[in-house]
Amino acid sequence: MSVSKTEVKEFTRIVFICIAWYIVSSCNGVLGKTILSQFPYPMTVTMVQLTSIALWSPPLLKVLGVRSYETSNWSYHFKMLFPLAFAKFLSSVLAHISIWKVPVSYAHTVKASMPIFTVLISRIFLGTMHGFSVYLSLVPIVFGVAVATVSEISFELMGLTSALLATAGFAVITIYSKMALKDTGMHHLRLLHKLGMMAAIMFFPVWLLIDAPKIPSELNSDILTLLLVDGCLHWMQNILAFTLLKLVTPLTYAVANVTKRIAVISVSLLLLKNPVTATNLGGMFLAIVGVFFYNRAKYNENISQKTLPISMPKAQPTPLWKNHMTFESKVHVTTPINHFLADSDLKRTQ
Repeated sequence: MSVSKTEVKEFTRIVFICIAWYIVSSCNGVLGKTILSQFPYPMTVTMVQLTSIALWSPPLLKVLGVRSYETSNWSYHFKMLFPLAFAKFLSSVLAHISIWKVPVSYAHTVKASMPIFTVLISRIFLGTMHGFSVYLSLVPIVFGVAVATVSEISFELMGLTSALLATAGFAVITIYSKMALKDTGMHHLRLLHKLGMMAAIMFFPVWLLIDAPKIPSELNSDILTLLLVDGCLHWMQNILAFTLLKLVTPLTYAVANVTKRIAVISVSLLLLKNPVTATNLGGMFLAIVGVFFYNRAKYNENISQKTLPISMPKAQPTPLWKNHMTFESKVHVTTPINHFLADSDLKRTQ
């Protein structure tokens, strides 16, 4: 089978985006841990990242020629987009708290539990039913996260709790972002920009009250530079993720996402040199394998729901021995009526 130059070019482009996504995500995870170790203000790190999305996205959208989105339906913004912006900020803060309190490798292992929250939330709030294979694929994820938690040397309850809550928040964002894109017809990069901008504006007063009075004494040129680089990497990570999702099938993206998580965990273990045990690594591996099987089961389920039968089954005639109708019951004899006769004539003829 011959492969065209266009297919080779497209494949090369996808591979390049994947590699760039892995590198940027790994650097973002390691840099975030480095910053929070010296500058323990998760809300400030989150504000810098959201502000980066709000500032860097408009020029890129203009270069890419992404259509503008204008609407007068402000009720929908309050109903859907504002809660999504709230969830984005809160989940990001909780994610940074988890990275601050526990190793990056363990935090990303806990984040592998997102399919569990996705299934539960979609079942409780949307009434979505899944097949047995999807529910079965959640078992290794649960066991993997449990084993990684029990064997984690640098375990902290606050780190685990914040990681679980952040994962639940990101699951909510994933579910309802798809609904928002479907209802509004908005471009996915435009939605990313709007959520980042709205979240930054909404929580700027909160940041002024909580973190702003504390950071001047601890903020220096090195920390400021690291914060700016971290914000830029976070923005690039989101852009690459959305671009890859647009180019490949959902299953390919899911596999790439699992591979990205492996890359982030591996790079953090190598560069940050977190102490781990064989049992801990086994738990991480089991959770990631569970995520892969979940994505595979979910993809097969979606395909089966979209596939229609080619032809309708032919109705079989009822066998003679099951047909209890007699000839007399099938034939009904009625008196013929001449519709051209008036009612009075009809009475006289009778």
